[in-house]
Amino acid sequence: MNKNQLFKRQITLSEIGEIGQEKLQNASVLVIGCGGLGSLIAVYLASSGIGKLHLVDFDTVDITNLHRQVFYTLEDVGKPKAAILRTFIEQRAPFTEVSFTNKPVTKENVFELIENVDIVVDGTDSLPTKYLLNDASVIKNKPLVYGSLYKFDGYVATFNVLQKDGSYSANLRDAFPEMATEIPNCEEAGTLNSIVGLIAIQQVNEVLKLVTKTGKPLTNELLIYNSLQNTQLKIKLKPSVLEDNIAKIFNMQTYVDALCVGQNPDWQISSQELKEQLSIQSASKNLEIIAVLNNLDVPFKVDKTIHINDFDAEKIAVDFNKTYVMICQRGLNSYKATERLKKKYPDLKVLNLTGGISTYKTQVSS
Repeated sequence: MNKNQLFKRQITLSEIGEIGQEKLQNASVLVIGCGGLGSLIAVYLASSGIGKLHLVDFDTVDITNLHRQVFYTLEDVGKPKAAILRTFIEQRAPFTEVSFTNKPVTKENVFELIENVDIVVDGTDSLPTKYLLNDASVIKNKPLVYGSLYKFDGYVATFNVLQKDGSYSANLRDAFPEMATEIPNCEEAGTLNSIVGLIAIQQVNEVLKLVTKTGKPLTNELLIYNSLQNTQLKIKLKPSVLEDNIAKIFNMQTYVDALCVGQNPDWQISSQELKEQLSIQSASKNLEIIAVLNNLDVPFKVDKTIHINDFDAEKIAVDFNKTYVMICQRGLNSYKATERLKKKYPDLKVLNLTGGISTYKTQVSS
């Protein structure tokens, strides 16, 4: 098998041809996030002939991922996403060199990650990480293919592309100058698998256009697509937040997700500690376990389910002889619930399951 055989249908396109295919082979792309967006993006880019792919994701496969992260299987649950995805790609894309980093992208390592690639692709679901990637890409003059999701809406844009006049196209801060707060993640808001696939493919399309210099990339505009109504809107963007300003912002910001830090260690219970408590009959009787997300796949008995959107401490009758344990998928929404109960009842013993059910299953479930 040679490249011409593998990519015959693509090379047949006059707009691509052997020259365009060679451009793809010589391209290097960084995919940040190997979840719903990133896993599909990586597989399609490799299948299109991108020569070098570097994948970045610190997470492991969870059962709740499988409805939209279709390149993982039940056997992959609990395993590192980036490593599993690399193996899958290597089995079907012999002309793509795949490497991975099994760590989160941070302010400390972002420049090292983007330094030697042609294009950065944002497949994350963390708002601080999206701004980190944007700001670092602007500082290092790297094109950034952006994608994000909210329920049935998807957002796509290609940021920071070098223009003919030597300037750079708009970036994320031209669309949304400040990082929003209290934006629900997909765990809380939910997401439909079809919109995930639609937006991921749009991002792939942007990369292929950039590399082959074919068509018109989504520069200086933001595409918003609604999957329920099959409608789309393009918002025009004007470059206004320039590199000097972003460099100043970069120096001041930490880009740390507020949901993932600052949790009171005195309000935590580890997976191992909870398992031990559940195994002791006298101790388990004094536990009240409350799930704050619907339909959690939990390997132990849950006493109540109160969705985080409906969690009102004022309406919860409590027993001060009990210990309340809040649970969710990853320990983020459950910590919000813990805070609300502690604010209403400071003397009530309320604990958050650290890392949520995902961590519990990985560490202690048989």
